[in-house]
Amino acid sequence: MDIQKHWEKALRKTEIIRPRVQALSPLAETRVPYVMLSESSINTGDTVVRRGEVVVEKPAIVLPFNLPHFEGFDFESDLHASEDAITNFFLIRGVNFPSLRYNHRSDQIQVFEGSLSKAIDHHLALLQKDENVSTGLLAGPDDSWQFSVLIFTAGQIIRSADGDIRHLFDDFRKKGFLP
Repeated sequence: MDIQKHWEKALRKTEIIRPRVQALSPLAETRVPYVMLSESSINTGDTVVRRGEVVVEKPAIVLPFNLPHFEGFDFESDLHASEDAITNFFLIRGVNFPSLRYNHRSDQIQVFEGSLSKAIDHHLALLQKDENVSTGLLAGPDDSWQFSVLIFTAGQIIRSADGDIRHLFDDFRKKGFLP
């Protein structure tokens, strides 16, 4: 399957079940933990559970506008595409990620013995029981997990944008740059 088909599949099938409540920080590194659930293609009726996080941070060097840097998403091994090819893929299609560094760190991959709907109910209950406001819960295709995680991360950035702008204006006011 080519990159375009993986992207389209992730767009159609990714569901953000529970976004994180905490906003992303506009000034510092933000860890965006997630639990992603996918129907298993090997064990029919079971669910693949991916736990990980995307660390969103300012890059060490200044990047041109809308030129993100993706690390740790295994594009090369899973999709046979370099990270530059993925960045170009997004640029050509007008998919704009802020010029930040997106470092994916996978914690673990497990199998939940049960259907996707049962896995969703189970993990949603765990997050609520633990009062976990920083971890998001999403479902998507296992063979396009990278794009599902990026869709989730982009959604969190969009949700935080309004607060980021307010925070920046408040900071400018405190410094005397604005009335």
